[in-house]
Amino acid sequence: MTLGRTEDTGPWVLAPVPHGASFEPSCPGAVTAPPGTEPRLVALARFQMMACLGLDRLSTTDLGDVTVVGSGPVALGCVLELTRRGASRIRVVTARRRPPISRAPGVICVPPGQAGRGRLVIDAAGVPASAAGLTAPGGVIGLLGTPDTTARLGTLEVHRAAWTLVGMHELAPASEGAYQEAFTRVARWLTGHLDADLADLWCRTVPGSRAPELFDSLATPDRPAEPVVLLDWGAA
Repeated sequence: MTLGRTEDTGPWVLAPVPHGASFEPSCPGAVTAPPGTEPRLVALARFQMMACLGLDRLSTTDLGDVTVVGSGPVALGCVLELTRRGASRIRVVTARRRPPISRAPGVICVPPGQAGRGRLVIDAAGVPASAAGLTAPGGVIGLLGTPDTTARLGTLEVHRAAWTLVGMHELAPASEGAYQEAFTRVARWLTGHLDADLADLWCRTVPGSRAPELFDSLATPDRPAEPVVLLDWGAA
């Protein structure tokens, strides 16, 4: 998605268009950040909004036993939203050592083989089979990350375990104004609650001219440690 604004002091607008593309602020799917929200928080709010809309679809509000699979930007947005909703202890299942998400409030990072089973498991990495292996009988599996087209989750397994399976895609049908309302809600919460040091830890800004080398690095050990990367086309 792309961030832009019509004037230097105006609010940032987030639009579902290609990186660096121009757009009309009123284009379909665009949302406007509250005045004064700085770009890093707008970017974090974009991922937290995904979780906000998805969690609204869950039938449970019990966040006392919650597990998030993954440690990238989708997982980070999910952890932030769970915190906003009152979760005080969140297991994050990741194979990464010392991931930046570990600095989020209430997060306990555990390797895949040591996580145990939870009542609410949210797949933020697009690996539903891994989430299923972490879900207790009668629990809820939320699919927040987009699975690969080859990903499978057996219906017999779901049936026998009495799991509730919830799709959490942000573009699923929603009431008019739901996207803007959710975006405003989480952006204001971030502005009032997020420590600036954490925004530095989680966000990196890269000149747009370096986009090709950035994308080439994503599948290598040299990929940015920060889960959220902003391409600054004004500095391209």
